[in-house]
Amino acid sequence: MSRILVLGGSRSGKSAFAESRLARAADVDYVATAADRPGDDEWTLRIAAHRARRPEHWKTIETSDVAAVLAADGPPVLIDSITLWVAGVLDEQLEQRADDLIAAWEATSRSAVAVSDEVGSGVVPESPSGRLFRDALGEVNQRLAASADEVYLVVAGIPLRLR
Repeated sequence: MSRILVLGGSRSGKSAFAESRLARAADVDYVATAADRPGDDEWTLRIAAHRARRPEHWKTIETSDVAAVLAADGPPVLIDSITLWVAGVLDEQLEQRADDLIAAWEATSRSAVAVSDEVGSGVVPESPSGRLFRDALGEVNQRLAASADEVYLVVAGIPLRLR
């Protein structure tokens, strides 16, 4: 069992790298946290590209209840992404949901790989909601990294091991 956190900017190659970490697994539960966006053709194409890259035998679970997936028995799990999970639960009880996620991450008996955007290198968002999102994601990333066995930062498709 291992917990791996993969961080990177948009289009850095972080998802492909995370997927490669589980490429030899016989089965994988792929947790897709992105919500559908009807009418957004570009978003639909992004989702299709992610699906096409995954092995057919991987099971896709579309949910925001990542903690429940981590708590359940099963094969290795890949969570893509923590960024979209935070965006999806930001208006809910984020603090409790984040606590539940971190507790499940720390206690899981499954090998787990989580993908998230590293937002700490960007500009300070102009809007209060943008700053709230950036701060929330940064805190969740730090908490996941603190108990991860391995942490990578992917830049221009090149993974750099941080831990």
